[in-house]
Amino acid sequence: MPSLTFLRVYVVSVLIAVVGTTSVALACTSLLYGDAKVGFYAARTMELPMELPYKVSYFPTGTSFGSKADKHHVLEFTSQHAFIAVTVPDPVSHDVKVTEGVNDRGLSFSVLAFADTKGPVSMVDNTHAVLAAIDLGAWALSQFGTVAEVKQALEKQPVMVTALLPEGLMETPFHYTVHDATGKSIVIEFYAGEQNVIDNPLGVMTNGPEFSWHMTNLNNYTFMSNIDQSKLELNGVKLVQPDSGIATAGLPASNTSVGRFVRAVYYSHFAEKADDAEGAITTLSRIMNNFDRPRGISIDNRFHDQIANITAPGVNHNRVYTSEYTSWTSLIDLKKRHFYLRTYDSLNFIRFDLSSLAQISEVRHAELKDIAHDQYKASNAFTH
Repeated sequence: MPSLTFLRVYVVSVLIAVVGTTSVALACTSLLYGDAKVGFYAARTMELPMELPYKVSYFPTGTSFGSKADKHHVLEFTSQHAFIAVTVPDPVSHDVKVTEGVNDRGLSFSVLAFADTKGPVSMVDNTHAVLAAIDLGAWALSQFGTVAEVKQALEKQPVMVTALLPEGLMETPFHYTVHDATGKSIVIEFYAGEQNVIDNPLGVMTNGPEFSWHMTNLNNYTFMSNIDQSKLELNGVKLVQPDSGIATAGLPASNTSVGRFVRAVYYSHFAEKADDAEGAITTLSRIMNNFDRPRGISIDNRFHDQIANITAPGVNHNRVYTSEYTSWTSLIDLKKRHFYLRTYDSLNFIRFDLSSLAQISEVRHAELKDIAHDQYKASNAFTH
């Protein structure tokens, strides 16, 4: 039997992996794509140096939730909307936390790492219930159908960034994106002691720095165009690019959050607008391939960088180095409420049709690793 000390170290290691560290522990890319008929689709990647015990969870209308923020009373709420989500079990509270999901109105929610998280000091009396930021996913997906409704509710609902460890250490380092079926999008961010709910007309988000920095940085890319400029003449010298694709030469090539943000804006904006949902999902999958990261492409010394890397597998069996990789990619048809997932060890997406689960009246969970390679298992995960 493992020792109590070992179990404590394991729990803390998993929690650190779930919520990240003060360095970069989750390198995620989230974007919104629109088709030619004003249909909208959300997508994101999840990068980590290790696998977590991901579940695919279904929550029907009427599900009861509770959110505990430090010494405040538990905020209790009941689901007004059914939703499906990728979740991670919390090893302390034993409930699951939403990392990505969509509800029956086509509202989607994503968690992305943000190391500079710093929430406001709570000015609410402990006798009042406060929403913990880590529960924003369950709250938003269960209560609201549009981005406008979420924004309006956040004007009244106190939210607190809770600490992972005792004595207020390690605030959960996330910011959050919300999209709806009309193409509206917001970023929810806790930065410099303020809660910021920011309209996101481009629908793109990655990680740090703060969202406003990324938007300012786009001023350095006003040259972006998908038109190849393949010919140039200088003093009678004719220069000709013999291949297509020169239009992307000015895009940042790195997998940093800054580089991925710019590329996500480019690909989500300039990719051809599909004529139907099937074509849109196919196009969206090609867009997200540009953010797919194989293991070993960039490596980190586990003893010099992230605390979470202590428990991560080595690269090429070398225990000194670890590597972030795309653990899974999701695609969401916000109109049809179709939720697609592809894991690192699978070539194909599995699909969940939220509308087909409407007759289920209880919360159900399926281990992602058990259904990721078999569409039949995925389709029947909650119905059998």
